Amino acid sequence: MTTAADVSGSRLLRLLRSSAGIAIAMAVTNVGTYAFQIVCARMLGPSQYGAVASMMALLMVLSVVQLGLQATAARRVSAAPHDVASIERTILHTTWRAAILLGALSVAAAPAVWQLLRLDGVLPAVLLGLCVVPVTVMGGQAGVLQGERRWLPLSVVYLAVGVPRVLLGGGFLLVWQTETSAMLGVLLGAWTPVLVGSYALRARRAATADPHEHEVRRDVLKETVGSSLALLAFVALSNLDVVVARTVLDDHLAGLYAGGLIVTKAVLFLPQFAVVVLFPSMSADDESRGAVLRGLAFLSLLGAACALATYFLSGLALVFIGGDEYAEVQDRLWLFAVLGGLLAVLQLLVYAGLAKRGRTTKYLIAAGVLVMVLAGATASSVTGLAVRVAVVDAIMVAVLLVLQMLRHRKLEQVTAS
Repeated sequence: MTTAADVSGSRLLRLLRSSAGIAIAMAVTNVGTYAFQIVCARMLGPSQYGAVASMMALLMVLSVVQLGLQATAARRVSAAPHDVASIERTILHTTWRAAILLGALSVAAAPAVWQLLRLDGVLPAVLLGLCVVPVTVMGGQAGVLQGERRWLPLSVVYLAVGVPRVLLGGGFLLVWQTETSAMLGVLLGAWTPVLVGSYALRARRAATADPHEHEVRRDVLKETVGSSLALLAFVALSNLDVVVARTVLDDHLAGLYAGGLIVTKAVLFLPQFAVVVLFPSMSADDESRGAVLRGLAFLSLLGAACALATYFLSGLALVFIGGDEYAEVQDRLWLFAVLGGLLAVLQLLVYAGLAKRGRTTKYLIAAGVLVMVLAGATASSVTGLAVRVAVVDAIMVAVLLVLQMLRHRKLEQVTAS
């Protein structure tokens, strides 16, 4: 006899096996990720939390190869099913080699990070370097699963990113309220999705000999490098402002800016599932224009709604970023929500460029990073830095919109001829 629990469980399983499951998993992951930031903000206070926030921002920059591997694997596996076995082997082999190399370099740079971010000691910087290894490995695994459209295991991988971080990180902070404790929780939590991904990919197909396999590997590696550079530029643009704040503002103001960025990151990552779902359509010539337009409309409306909600409910938003210790920035939280909305639109446009293997995008975003750092270096207040970053982001959105329009017009002309 089928029970109500069986029916509910079956419906939930079907949901998780669909692309909608990705939206749910990423939403839960984002909640876990930002819950960890809130826990850190409340338990460490502005000064120490500013240090942790800057380390997490650097981790995002250092893990850019993860994003490049995932984008490349997803696009290539989906577009060339006859080369799946070769692409899988290439991606996973490259993933582990890149992870070990990046981890070693990051650990070697720990003393410099310690001094740059004014940490309590070198150990938090060492733990930050070690985090690069599992984070990079997870990217390659997730890309293979995304390309094969194995939504259930991919959803579990995403869940394993955010939930263990807040549980382990929060647990360590309850015992030991330091920067080192927070980063130790991040490191241990980062290995959880790797274990999930390894289990999901344990039964990979054995590939037959392919005379073109070396060419495929070279092309995959070339695309990975190009995607990684473009995403590195975006990650730097969306994360280095907190590092700039740490260097040009005093510890207290930098901590307030980092607290405001909790709102920014929430608005940025809230609709991130849309990029995952739309990316295959953006890669297809006959669907690309419609997919980009749908994404722009959705993200623009959501960003505007978040900014308005933050403006009228700033007191509630203050509770979620750390409470009264951050009250000085309450009346400017709407500005941080605007930053998040701009970055969400910019992220969609960057991935739209990657879907067509565009070469110009990475150079434009890299120029934006340079302008943002130079402009931010002249700021002397939280508001001044936030406004400078918002202006740079808005200019980049406008430039990439024009580039996208030109790309679609060229495609239409080629199709018509």
